[in-house]
Amino acid sequence: MESAMKFELPQELNAKEPPERRGIRRDYVKMMVLNKTTGHTEHTKFFQLDRYLKKGDLLVLNASRTVPAVLKSIREIDGTEVEVRLAHRKNESIWEALPVSGTLIKGEIIRFSPSLTATVVEQSSDSPFVSLAFNLCCSSLYNQIYSLGEPVRYEYIQEPWNLDYYQTVFATIPGSVEMPSAGRAFSWELLFRLQKKGVKIAYITLHTGLSYLLDDKWHKGPDKNFENYEVSEETANMIRETKAAGGRVIAVGTTVVRALETVALEKNELQAHTGWTNLYITENTKLQICDGLITGMHEPEASHLQLLSAFVDKDKLYEAYKGAIEQRYLWHEFGDMNLIL
Repeated sequence: MESAMKFELPQELNAKEPPERRGIRRDYVKMMVLNKTTGHTEHTKFFQLDRYLKKGDLLVLNASRTVPAVLKSIREIDGTEVEVRLAHRKNESIWEALPVSGTLIKGEIIRFSPSLTATVVEQSSDSPFVSLAFNLCCSSLYNQIYSLGEPVRYEYIQEPWNLDYYQTVFATIPGSVEMPSAGRAFSWELLFRLQKKGVKIAYITLHTGLSYLLDDKWHKGPDKNFENYEVSEETANMIRETKAAGGRVIAVGTTVVRALETVALEKNELQAHTGWTNLYITENTKLQICDGLITGMHEPEASHLQLLSAFVDKDKLYEAYKGAIEQRYLWHEFGDMNLIL
């Protein structure tokens, strides 16, 4: 395993509420611009992103929408309550899920509402997950999940914020259990301004899985965390055209990097592809597609930091992060942004 980047993150730099609840627009969060060659940093606001991108650059966004993955259920067998967290969507009616309270046994049925039940179709002692086969599928299942569930939130978030706060403005395809948060700071206004400048915009879909499993014993690295992605023909063409014309491909989020670099690795070139990725990107990974990255601030020793070190030397990254702490940047999904170019 690669050595992880360690640093002290003061408690008060965990963003506890969305920027809108701190009185600023989503695109007015801070942005640290990091030059991946020199390590030089500039501190600005996210809405000034268009100053750093050029005509002919291509932004690639993740169109996955966040689902409210925390659901309460009742065991049919004895009426006890079990809270489950959806972890990965396997197909239109089956989800891998993490029981948070109570145990579930293969074959039993749990009820979420008068019209929604699920059967435990898989359960094993060497994984914290169970597979749930729901009695509904497709949009009927999503309608139930959206009406019953709550968004996953971690210990630094004390209040249950509304699901809207966990969506990017452009997300269209439900499936992520944690917000693909690098895209959160975009407003439509900023996207239009970028397009006016000649920056092109393309979309992929990668549905994020549950990364935090409550018990360290089960903690999985990215190579054990399979996530479902889709790169369309249109996006693959736009990337090829951008590269051919000498423009830069800028990934919005580590999810986009994972999807694009997975396809390039598996197919030896970028083409339309759908599949599951467990690609673990580190400082030793030679990136084939992504020239730049827009991402949030990642916590100490996170695997996302190792992905960042594929773009920029670890020492330069460490210095930049020290600067961000001095500048009181906020961390996590409601926090500030980092542009690496």
